[in-house]
Amino acid sequence: MSGPGISVVICAYTEDRWEDILAAVSSVRAQSRPALETLLVVDHNQTLLDRLGKEYKEADDVRVLANAGPRGLSAGRNTGIAAARGEVVAFLDDDAVAERDWLRHFTEAYEDPRVLAVGGRTVPVWASGRRPAWFPEEFDWVVGCTYRGLPPGRVRVRNVLGGNASFRRSAFDAAGGFATGIGRDGDKRPLGCEETELCIRLSRARPDAVLLIDDRAVIHHRVPEVREHFRYFRTRAYAEGLSKALVARSVGAEKGLESERRYATRVLPAGVARGLRDALLARPGGAGRAGAIVAGVLTAAGGYVVGSVRARRGGTTFRVPAVEEAARE
Repeated sequence: MSGPGISVVICAYTEDRWEDILAAVSSVRAQSRPALETLLVVDHNQTLLDRLGKEYKEADDVRVLANAGPRGLSAGRNTGIAAARGEVVAFLDDDAVAERDWLRHFTEAYEDPRVLAVGGRTVPVWASGRRPAWFPEEFDWVVGCTYRGLPPGRVRVRNVLGGNASFRRSAFDAAGGFATGIGRDGDKRPLGCEETELCIRLSRARPDAVLLIDDRAVIHHRVPEVREHFRYFRTRAYAEGLSKALVARSVGAEKGLESERRYATRVLPAGVARGLRDALLARPGGAGRAGAIVAGVLTAAGGYVVGSVRARRGGTTFRVPAVEEAARE
């Protein structure tokens, strides 16, 4: 099949997601546009590493690797990038499944040589079977999914979202790998934004680069019951503020908060208005959604302030490795 060879990287860290990991790999194997390979990168969990190694021992299309860097999602991804053989490296969360044409839509976008990154649409699969009435679609990023406010279709964006994304290998040659110290680290505070920082850094290194989201490249992301509660919503919003402070420290507030300004001044006020309107019309959850948006904004802002103070005091550090380093660390 024509087009660049695509290596798919799935990072895993816990046996609690065993069935999810197997489902993620199966969804890659069922693609209409086959992947060159699937790389399962295990984050400092020897038991899971051994179990997955045994599971895929006879598989020619799946390789199981140990995270060669420090604990955390960024280093795991860098390990996958360093080992990947494809011209394009795609990333899929270990608790998500890709629709059959996921990689085909990515491939079509890379027909333009200027395109260095392509992301897709991530749809939540709620453990309870339905979205909580109070949970605003504008905050679906809290559970790792595409949120209301992103433009539809295939469009240029500042950054792709890491759980459903792909990059040309040349992007990492130009900008380096994912910064360690920003993203998630197992069950610790749910930080993020490592893909945002990378994409901004890439655009600076390659001003001609085109970064896209194609909402036809769909994955379905499982949302566990614990993440359907306001306590997690608040914790994740605070962590996002901390993460955004690190991004701003790395690339400057102008670029680091460029998309967030539009989101905060246009998308969120419209969401509050919709919630209040629904409340007046006695529709379920309207007041709750409006209140959650306000609480989410204030909580994220608080996290940003705290993160900025810590960064100025030198209390938080991160670094940007060349991807080749991941194989040596």
